[in-house]
Amino acid sequence: MGKPITGDDPKTLVSTDWLAAHLNDPDLRILDASYYLADMGRDGKAEYDAAHIPGARFFDIDDVCDARSDLPHMAAPVEKFMSRMRALGVGDGHQVVVYDGAGLFSAARAWWNFRLMGKTDIAVLDGGFPKWQAEGRPIEDMAPIIRDRHITVQRQAHMVKDVTQVAAASKLGDWQIVDARSEGRFRGTDPEPRAGLRSGRIPNSLNVHYASLLNEDGTMKEGDALRAAFEAGGVDIEKRTITTCGSGVTAAILMLGLARLGNEDTALYDGSWSEWGQFEQLKVETG
Repeated sequence: MGKPITGDDPKTLVSTDWLAAHLNDPDLRILDASYYLADMGRDGKAEYDAAHIPGARFFDIDDVCDARSDLPHMAAPVEKFMSRMRALGVGDGHQVVVYDGAGLFSAARAWWNFRLMGKTDIAVLDGGFPKWQAEGRPIEDMAPIIRDRHITVQRQAHMVKDVTQVAAASKLGDWQIVDARSEGRFRGTDPEPRAGLRSGRIPNSLNVHYASLLNEDGTMKEGDALRAAFEAGGVDIEKRTITTCGSGVTAAILMLGLARLGNEDTALYDGSWSEWGQFEQLKVETG
């Protein structure tokens, strides 16, 4: 366990004030990683094209992914991640800030993508684009001029878990498994938004809905309030943890929250419920 983090931290979370103060730094790169579920009725790329933070590039979660997988937006192979980041002009020596149009929803997934590749100089913008806009800060609709930048990556295999590893953890209890979905989906009383998936949860998993980590303005809770959100779901802040959700997006919000509390001994189940919910041979708990 490391020390809990509060305030601006360029490896986890920064405020709109911090970003405004650093907006013209030559080695700052801003990414808009807006992504929405089908039932949200929003288009991240179209919204980016219409308005974004000056200099921001669009990080497409459904493109920077493993196209060989049938599962949604699985983590990209190293070579593809490198080529996509070079095309965005993001590379070694850059401080990256990533945001989304929901406040704090999909940006944490991009944050995890970078950390999976060994890049730690990345922070999520607390409160995202809604907070930036509400404060009357500058926006633009122009695409930035991009220059290629070399990027060196080293994949951190311990930061991701596959279905076999999660099934073993579920049986052995040597990791706690924490699910970021809503209580209704976790208990199996609400249907899954993706067709063909069973309802319920991974056996022996805990539930901390990602929204419980957030304040009303879309910023992340801090200190005791953040700790209390995890503890309300029965989570031991100091225990090594696998996070999961519907498709590996909001699970990254739990990882970000745990990192803010000093727990870096975490991994994300990339297939999440879109994988576990498909296979009849995998046990499901409900109720």
